[in-house]
Amino acid sequence: MEEKLRKDELARTVKFTPPLYKQRYQFIKQLVIKHKPKKVADLGCADCRLLWMLKFCNCIEILVGLDISEDVMKEKMHTLCPLPGDFLQPSERPLTIILHQGSVAEKDPCMLGFDMVTCVELIEHLEAEELEKFPEVVFGFMSPAMIVISTPNSEFNRLLPTATLFRHPDHKFEWNRAQFQNWALDVAAHYGYTVEFTGLGTPPSEEGDVGFCTQIGVFVRKYLKNGEPETVEKYKEHVYKTTAVVNEVLWTSQTIARRLLGNRKSKYKKRCDGVETDPPFLTSCFLRLTEYPSLTEAENSQIEPFINGQTVHVPLAKIFSVPKVKQLCGTFETLRKLITGKVALSNDGSALLVDTEYENEEQGN
Repeated sequence: MEEKLRKDELARTVKFTPPLYKQRYQFIKQLVIKHKPKKVADLGCADCRLLWMLKFCNCIEILVGLDISEDVMKEKMHTLCPLPGDFLQPSERPLTIILHQGSVAEKDPCMLGFDMVTCVELIEHLEAEELEKFPEVVFGFMSPAMIVISTPNSEFNRLLPTATLFRHPDHKFEWNRAQFQNWALDVAAHYGYTVEFTGLGTPPSEEGDVGFCTQIGVFVRKYLKNGEPETVEKYKEHVYKTTAVVNEVLWTSQTIARRLLGNRKSKYKKRCDGVETDPPFLTSCFLRLTEYPSLTEAENSQIEPFINGQTVHVPLAKIFSVPKVKQLCGTFETLRKLITGKVALSNDGSALLVDTEYENEEQGN
């Protein structure tokens, strides 16, 4: 009975304001404001909440999210879209936001070249084999200037009445302070980083030394980028160019598809006997906060895009005729080479495929 009363009392007292997840995001935002990284990646971005907060930081030019679940990202990716005011009064700085579906245990060249990488409440979701690969991928391969990792402190769990073995059913483990710090110090020493420890979520004073609810390690790389081998810089330069071309191609194809779908929408509504049912709308894991590119030259092309089922086919010839794409690639063959394997193409490789899906507009939300 006394134990139950104690848990009930803790349930009332262990309450964080603002909620702990908001404190974690604010902690990251303060680091961004202080260190002003231009390229930031959030690993395990899930519902994109942190990305949404960081998109308002003026220093950031490239913001990338990576998550194993494409469906989870798609649910909230609309929050990253430009606001109406962004088009009426465009920002002086360009901001590119990209979402990738992938694993933190796999080396992906698209995830190179970042100033800061965040891993908020991520590592405890990794299987043992993934956790073993994680340091080599993030610290060794990606090797950003700063890495921020947060994870639950298991010592705090006894103060959380809802926690049984772990705080979440998907957690594969939860470390105490000594376990996390030993792991972090070993990784930092092996890959040439320093690490400082802190945390969020202070326990009630009468509960003794259990540490923060969330423990955080802030890793800073010891050496400067200009000390890296020339071959690495050339490789990254190639990756940057590839990423820029892929981004521009995706953005251009989406713009063309939106216009095509917009025309289809007008015709569709006229055929619905006064009942307005919206046709497919465009979905994608690529967002960019700039004005729409000028498609004057592209629209004059004789090769036109078309809709087949729930897929828009945008010919590469039409995409290449856009001045910005042509400027980045130089030749049509270079365009094909840079995007092959990075975007969905038709069987003959002549057109980029843009998926659409049906969604009824909900009222009153």
